[in-house]
Amino acid sequence: MIAQALRPADFEECLHVIDDKASGVQGVIAIHSTARGPAAGGCRFWHYETLAAMHRDAVRLARGMSYKNALADLPFGGGKAVLRRTAGSFDRATVFRVFADAVAALEGAYITAEDVGTGIADMQAVRERTRYVAGLEPRPGKAGGDPSPWTALGIFESMKATVRFALGSDLRGLTVAVQGTGNVGMHLCRLLADAGAKLIVADVDRHRVEQVAQALGARAVGVEDIIGVEADIFAPCALGGVLDATSIPQLRARIICGGANNQLTTESDGQMLLDRGITYAPDYVVNAGGIINVAAEYLDETPGQVHERVRKIPDRLQLILARAAAEGRPTNIVADSLARQIIADARPVSVPINA
Repeated sequence: MIAQALRPADFEECLHVIDDKASGVQGVIAIHSTARGPAAGGCRFWHYETLAAMHRDAVRLARGMSYKNALADLPFGGGKAVLRRTAGSFDRATVFRVFADAVAALEGAYITAEDVGTGIADMQAVRERTRYVAGLEPRPGKAGGDPSPWTALGIFESMKATVRFALGSDLRGLTVAVQGTGNVGMHLCRLLADAGAKLIVADVDRHRVEQVAQALGARAVGVEDIIGVEADIFAPCALGGVLDATSIPQLRARIICGGANNQLTTESDGQMLLDRGITYAPDYVVNAGGIINVAAEYLDETPGQVHERVRKIPDRLQLILARAAAEGRPTNIVADSLARQIIADARPVSVPINA
């Protein structure tokens, strides 16, 4: 069952609530904007204590996808789906059957893919009931598959650009504190190690941390300690909301550049970072590699085209860093302003469906 809810404040379009009484599946598809094309964004499957918390997360994530897609110059608007994961047992096939039918009911207004808590197998199940999905196994010579390596590459290239801008150096010999060693974090750690960076890592999954420590010579610390460690760069690669009035004063890094979405708890946290002399690379600018790969799959493009687009991420970031420095404004404010202007000036593009 899918029903349209009231439009949230400062939200261009609407929420579509999923509440299937027969199965107990609950979720929401948030469509922030279709000004540039269909709303594109992944499906998150997560534990939410309340429905209100789930809705708030969907709204923040969907808005971020609008801005991310706009600054990545993709012919898509922004949306996000979140599904509530129950504490007890559940039938995963039923969850994604209900979700697939909800996506299908929107008739192409929203295109889904994997995100936190979901994977290729889930998207393959969704594809059995609707064509409005990406993040599937790649076809020979075509984009597709796990987007994590592309996300990590965009972050890595952005980190190099930020280090050049803020420190006038390269990554060799610098210390990077990576919070979260999941798919994106692990790929990023490998790239950083190859570049000669020193690694400090933390994750709620101790096994993953031990893997990174053994494979790459990283120093492992507790999840409660990673924010305050002495490092040149802090890379949040877990869930969002990590930077706030409590955590920012603890930071000892000079640069923040990571893969997590919605790293700032509030817009004003960017000013706090600026006041402390910390250079912040806006999350949705640097972590766009994943959605670039997803978009290329949907548009029937090649890995070469994905690579070309991901390599352009640092150019956009450098523009934002330079403008923020010249104007004395936080980088997140400058990035948001640029994204909103791109969306306001947009003319919808007809997106072919990769059937």
